[in-house]
Amino acid sequence: MPTPAPPAIEVCNLTKHYGSHAVVQDVSFALAPGETLVLLGPSGCGKTTLLRMLNRLVEPDAGSVSVNGADVRQQRPEELRRGMGYVIQQVGLLPHYTVAENVAVVPRLLGHAPDRIAARTGELLRRLHLPPEQFAGQYPRQLSGGQQQRVGLARALAADPPIVLLDEPFGALDPLTRASIRREFRELPELRRKTLVLVTHDVTEAFELADRILLLEAGRVQQLGTPRQLLLHPANSFVRRFFAAEQLGLQLRTLRLTDMLAELPPAAEIPDATTFKSEDNTVALTATVQEVLEQLSRLTAAGPAAAGDATVWLEATPPAAREPLTYASLMAAFGRAIQRLSAP
Repeated sequence: MPTPAPPAIEVCNLTKHYGSHAVVQDVSFALAPGETLVLLGPSGCGKTTLLRMLNRLVEPDAGSVSVNGADVRQQRPEELRRGMGYVIQQVGLLPHYTVAENVAVVPRLLGHAPDRIAARTGELLRRLHLPPEQFAGQYPRQLSGGQQQRVGLARALAADPPIVLLDEPFGALDPLTRASIRREFRELPELRRKTLVLVTHDVTEAFELADRILLLEAGRVQQLGTPRQLLLHPANSFVRRFFAAEQLGLQLRTLRLTDMLAELPPAAEIPDATTFKSEDNTVALTATVQEVLEQLSRLTAAGPAAAGDATVWLEATPPAAREPLTYASLMAAFGRAIQRLSAP
């Protein structure tokens, strides 16, 4: 029987003090290859310190970090960091380097061939909506904040590291640019096979990007789990309070129609291929409740306020199972599903 692969990252009892102040206290977790973990919590809870201990920018007082089964203390820090992408809020582009030269920094240090570096740089810039013929020769001062952040991400990915660490990568951007880059980030093929650890204090950002969330408070883990687990089954009163202000919006974005089959009309089993359809528009059964609400709103000329007058259709096999779904019936089903899924 083959030996199972080690975790991409394993953290055991990690602790860090500054003077008498415990910044990170006894933190443990393991990440599978390709998993995205978001470190979430209020300002000063230890998120960034924990992230920086993963690539030895900060050394722990106790505990250990292993990458692919190897203790990071057995590696030279600079070699460890070259094998990890690292993206920070301030971007940190070299001002006297062009965009292409900034992206190529780590591949050059690793001795990659110039033609390979040029091809990789062009590929990443195109994927991040920075056409190389327009942007490769520009300098950081000539770029907008969003463009600089894209270059920083391209630089982190240039050597194709299996692990990427991101410290508030979108925090300095305006809300519209931030939302746009988050969408690009989620859809970037380069990231789908990488292990990501991302620091944020933005709850919506965490729920959009995370496979799992590690919620910290005063350096201690309050809960580790999927966004859905933290939302529907909070481990303690802190977790409950932390999400309370945005609870409804998060529930609408987290719950999918597949979670509500028992509550949706008709009560009979619905095939996986079922969709909600109206005219030329289609919403898959895997859509979130929020996506269906947006679909209902788009079906009315008057906008969201008139969404209650719109109807989409639940189509199943056989055709006789076809039932209308309105705003009222959707929200009633949503309420019943939340009660059922939140039950102990």
